[in-house]
Amino acid sequence: MNKLLSEIKYQFRYGLPVWFVMLLSAWFPDVGPFMRIRGALVSIFLPGCPVGLSLAKDITLLSINRINIGKNVFIAKGVWINGIGGITIDDEVVIAPYVVMSSNNHGFKDGSVRFGGGHPSPISIGRGTWLAAHAVVAAGVCIGKGNLIAANSVVTKDTENNVVIAGVPAVKIKDRIDNPSRITSKHELELTPIKKEAE
Repeated sequence: MNKLLSEIKYQFRYGLPVWFVMLLSAWFPDVGPFMRIRGALVSIFLPGCPVGLSLAKDITLLSINRINIGKNVFIAKGVWINGIGGITIDDEVVIAPYVVMSSNNHGFKDGSVRFGGGHPSPISIGRGTWLAAHAVVAAGVCIGKGNLIAANSVVTKDTENNVVIAGVPAVKIKDRIDNPSRITSKHELELTPIKKEAE
């Protein structure tokens, strides 16, 4: 009975409001202003009410009450986050499309995973890190500040600060250096038509 009451309380405080906002905003295009509006509406129901959150469509957040998000975080389309073991996403993190973070590993019982329960363990993503498309972050991993996690990587171990991580399982490729650009918006580019080469 206590589990049922806890689940009802969770759903009315976190699950249903976030689902409802995502449903109502599903028709918004995935462009800057609309993603910021969606993020602002969802953040009302997130722990700590994160500021400057931008959310694309089709994001799945599980165990929302255990997901803590910092300032100015961007989460792209199709991201799947299971916060059951606790997930902390620091300020200015960018999460590209279809990234998966699960702070839980399944257990096995009598040779089967189906009813084996779980082994939750926290995940931490450091400030300014970029998780590129289709990256996976395993339970218990602490990713340092300013990391670039390459596309399709599977991070199973803690990382240092300011490094490039890639592979399956992911390993350090090199130190990451700052390379700022003056271009921060598509509107700052002078678009010119592409000319087709003569045959």
